[in-house]
Amino acid sequence: MVTTAAVPPTRRETWPDVAKGVCIVLVVLWHVVTKHYQRIDWDTSVPWSAAWGTLGEQLLPLRMPLFFTISGLFAVGVVARPWPVLTRTRVAGFFYLYAVWLLIHTAVMWWTPTFDTARARSAGDLLEQLTISPTNLWYLFALAAYFAIARATRRVPTAWLLTAAMVLSAVAAADLLPVVSNRGQVYQNLVFFLAGLRLRPAIESFASASSVRRLVATCTAYVAALAAMAALGAQRWPGVWPAVSVLAIAVGVVAAVMVARHLTRTTRALSGLGRRTLPVYVMHLPLLAVADRLLRGPLAVLEPRTALVAALEPVVLTGVLIAVCLLLERIVRQVGARWLLEMPGSKRPAAVARSAG
Repeated sequence: MVTTAAVPPTRRETWPDVAKGVCIVLVVLWHVVTKHYQRIDWDTSVPWSAAWGTLGEQLLPLRMPLFFTISGLFAVGVVARPWPVLTRTRVAGFFYLYAVWLLIHTAVMWWTPTFDTARARSAGDLLEQLTISPTNLWYLFALAAYFAIARATRRVPTAWLLTAAMVLSAVAAADLLPVVSNRGQVYQNLVFFLAGLRLRPAIESFASASSVRRLVATCTAYVAALAAMAALGAQRWPGVWPAVSVLAIAVGVVAAVMVARHLTRTTRALSGLGRRTLPVYVMHLPLLAVADRLLRGPLAVLEPRTALVAALEPVVLTGVLIAVCLLLERIVRQVGARWLLEMPGSKRPAAVARSAG
């Protein structure tokens, strides 16, 4: 059994932060495309809307599985702590953040009724979202549960634990479980968090052996798997989606290592963002809802609606949203509203940029 009691090395590797930086960019871009961009009739000769949607779909097996794998890597030392400490700093800490930002999102979504996202329309809806049907903030909801599960199963052999989690992921991905909202995502991604936690030495060894040849090989395997899944209509076949996600994680790890090794400026930007994923994650959706309300009308009647504008709008809006989120984080901390980013009285429970990805 791989123990989780080992203390992580003092020196922090750069590539996991690079990977997290990429993941949060892809999360924001996906929401921009699906909740805003594709709701506009761009009326251009080039089908940019379909192209952006297709690109986002090909990255679905990468974004959250890789995010949770990195979260598991950073959770090794944390899960070894006593139950009271873990509960206060992680389980309660992440659930607190989920609850606070669920209320904020609900308020903003009331002002933007046409924005296409899950929203509570009654006290009953809000209670359901708070307890069993997480919204687009489900990553925080999942982390609270995953830390508790990881601590409770510390003595379960790794092979048994990961097999059970993989079966759960396969069943959920195949829509064999009656789930609503993002609960299915919580089921699907547990295996990747536990894999990052239990298989950290193996993942770090795989990362250290990264090379251009390995990057080409993993990318080729991933593209081939995506093509086969699409050709066979196998996305909902039990086990296919988790298996493709494993290939995607391999691509993400190798690519992050190569960027960290060879692209200094890009590494600095992405790793810095990777250490500040929390404010971007919790703030970008309400900001996008406001931007959608302000922009969708003018963009729909923009003349001329050139192919260039249609091609670049998702990239530009994604960059603006991330920049505004990071600016708001600074303001929140400067005005003493840290309770928006961490539970009062706890020791950095919301360190998504540190121990939880």
